[in-house]
Amino acid sequence: MELEDLKNIWKNGEAFKLKNEVELASMLRGTSQSIISKLKKSVWFELLFTIGAGIALFIYALTLPSGALKWTSLSILIMLAGYSFYYIKKLVLLIRFDSSSENIKSNLEKLYLTFSSYLKFYKRSYTILYPVYFCLGLIFGALERGTDEFLEALIQTKTIIYLVFVAAVFFFCSTWLTTWYLRKLYGNQMDKLRDVLYELKQDFPAA
Repeated sequence: MELEDLKNIWKNGEAFKLKNEVELASMLRGTSQSIISKLKKSVWFELLFTIGAGIALFIYALTLPSGALKWTSLSILIMLAGYSFYYIKKLVLLIRFDSSSENIKSNLEKLYLTFSSYLKFYKRSYTILYPVYFCLGLIFGALERGTDEFLEALIQTKTIIYLVFVAAVFFFCSTWLTTWYLRKLYGNQMDKLRDVLYELKQDFPAA
């Protein structure tokens, strides 16, 4: 039975009386586990994609001569490694929910709030890291060319246009693209979790 069945039971007083607590708990557990399963698939996708991107970037970095591009690639590898641990932590949270024997509603509440905070941190980190890596690229470029040559290149029109374009791409990725990406992977599942809690007369903020 799905959540819609549970809603119909609540709306129909007579039907509700025919269901005992065990059956209602079973419906709630089945719905929540379906949501958890989809959340886990999204996290697994991110983890595997990050590992694959890290391997590809590592191989590419090995082919580069020592310089700004190689240093930037290696610094991105460090970031990808950090995010891999972050995804593993999210998976552990979801797996623990599966094996929990405590109150289902309490666990759903805790899961919703914890996962919401994870996603907020995730979005905030991207908002910070994109500008940081943009600045790192400039710093590595200055170290590679030398201060005088770098400043001379920096005042050229072609360089200014290029940097403005790159800055715009970084801004787009750290705002709209990140929001769209997180919504695509987790939005529907988080909405369903919130709906379950709402149906249980819980007052939780939107994801």
